Parts: sequence; C-alpha cells; structure tokens
Amino acid sequence: MESKHSQDKLSAYLDGELSAADRRQLEAHLSGCADCTAALAELQALRGRVSTEAERHTAPEYLKHRIHAALLAEPKPQRRTPARAWPWAWINLGLAGAATAAFAVTLTLYLEQPTANERLEQELVSSHFRSLMPNHLADVASTDQHTVKPWFAGKLDFSPPVYDLAPQGYALIGGRLDYLQRRAVAALAYQHRQHVLNLYIWPDASGRNDAPHAAMRQGFHLLRWSQDGMQYFAVSDINPQDLARFAGMLRQKVAQADAQ
Repeated sequence: MESKHSQDKLSAYLDGELSAADRRQLEAHLSGCADCTAALAELQALRGRVSTEAERHTAPEYLKHRIHAALLAEPKPQRRTPARAWPWAWINLGLAGAATAAFAVTLTLYLEQPTANERLEQELVSSHFRSLMPNHLADVASTDQHTVKPWFAGKLDFSPPVYDLAPQGYALIGGRLDYLQRRAVAALAYQHRQHVLNLYIWPDASGRNDAPHAAMRQGFHLLRWSQDGMQYFAVSDINPQDLARFAGMLRQKVAQADAQ
C-alpha cells in the first residue's frame, strides 16, 4: 500500500469507517511507515485539540421555539385516495418486511459500536500521540524515581508506584498527569533505545490481579494488567516481546515492594 493512498484513508480509519480488511491492511502499512504514522499522529492531535479546546454553543430557547413554530405552520400534504385497495395479506407482508429490514439495520449499527474496552484503548493511543508532541511528554522530567513519585503527591487521590528500570534498558524519563475515563491518572514515560513507552496507572476498583493482556491499535502495541489494586496500561511502538519484558520486570518490582 503506497503512502499517498494510505494517508487518504487515515481520516476514515480514525472515524472507524474502514472495513475490517482495509483496517488490517492500513495497520500493517502503519507498522512499517514512519511518514504515515506521523501523519496519523498529527490528525489525532488535531482531533484532541478540537475536542478539548473548541467552543460548543447551545441553541437558545427562542430559536428552538421559532423552528418548532415554523414546522407547525408548514402546510400538511393532502391525502390521496389510492387507485386500488391492497389486500391485507400483502400489506401485512410488506410491514413485516419493513420491520425486519429496520431491525437488521439497527442490529448492524449496534454491533458496530465500539466496546468500552475499545474506547479506552482509543483514549490511551490518543494520549500516547499527544505525549509525542514537543513539551508534552513529562510535567516532571527526571530519571530519579524518588523525584517523580513525590511529585504526584497532592495531585492524585492515589500514590502510583514509580521505578527506574534503566539498568534493564528502560530508563525513566519523567511523569505527568493525564485524564482517562473521566478521572485523573498517572502517566510515566520511559525510554527504550529510540522508542518512547508510556505507562498509565490508576486504581482498580475490582481488586483483581489479572495477567497481562496484549492488543494492537493504530500501529501501537498495548499491554494491560492489574496488580494489587492498581490498573496498568503500557503503550508503545516497541515490539511485543520488549513490551512484555518491561511489564514482567515492573510486576516483579511491585510484588517485591508489597512483600517488604
């Protein structure tokens, strides 16, 4: 798939309007094309800015009344006497067919709606896109976990675990506040070779310890797990093996801290 052809499909991809086959083809192209990935990031950043910064205006009441009055004042169409009477059997059959078609359309639209988990993954990828823009990666830039962790005090209603894994190849860059699922969350930024990895942390109300679950969206790999009352979500363009290795080391650090 050529880059020009791929970029023409980016808007439809973000809006979820591509077929499953086209979406898979485009995601495969994105995984190996830096230009298209950058173009997608710019579109996503623009959408995020419009969503958060654009002004929204509610129609005033007088305008609603004027529209309603205009609709009532429109002349009603004259009823025409049918040239022939249709047998009730055919009428019932037609109504049944129309109802079946309407149900099929409604069911299709319902099934195409993204699930709660898909919406969350989209939010996370959008946040990851925004973080890659200049001066968006960290509110507190530091490789020292003892500097980053206290910075969150008073800004969140929980204390996120912070660990520097530089000796293992995942250097802590810093931390920032983010907003997901209508709540403030902690976001930790790591550097692995030339790649940026974002780790999002927030309390898990279920209290379960779930094993990591992998996913891929818009060319990025995602890994989700829960541990000791916290939800973790790692997002990066590094390969799945390196992302799983990062999650394994972090889970071990959290377990060791709880055992002490």
